[in-house]
Amino acid sequence: MDSDTPISQIMTTNVIALTLNNSLLDAEQLFKSYKIRHIPVVRNKDIIGILSLTDLQRISFTDINQEHTPETEDTYLENLSVEQVMVKDPIQIISSKTIKEVAEILSKNEFHALPIVEDHELIGIVTTTDLLNYMIAQYN
Repeated sequence: MDSDTPISQIMTTNVIALTLNNSLLDAEQLFKSYKIRHIPVVRNKDIIGILSLTDLQRISFTDINQEHTPETEDTYLENLSVEQVMVKDPIQIISSKTIKEVAEILSKNEFHALPIVEDHELIGIVTTTDLLNYMIAQYN
């Protein structure tokens, strides 16, 4: 395993993103349609937040003692905004960071995804799954 391998070698470049104009129902649909767990939130081309599937799940089941139906879960998503739920100002990295450096950032901060930017523009995302797939490939 080469500790100098840049994250650009394993990052996802076809990034699905949200804006503050999107609803949480939009986000839920993107999570389902693309089978992803993290969506950067952008204003113009600047990263202003990141929304995770876990964030949505957390607000959908706020009271485990209440019976929930799809309709009541939609109500939670309709009454809150992307901005209210997203993690604001997430750590951003550049594509020349090494895989080792990124793994250390994710591990130290207990994150599962990091947006990758160049000149303040979103160019990719890397997740813990990307890192695990890279590790597995090293042993094949």
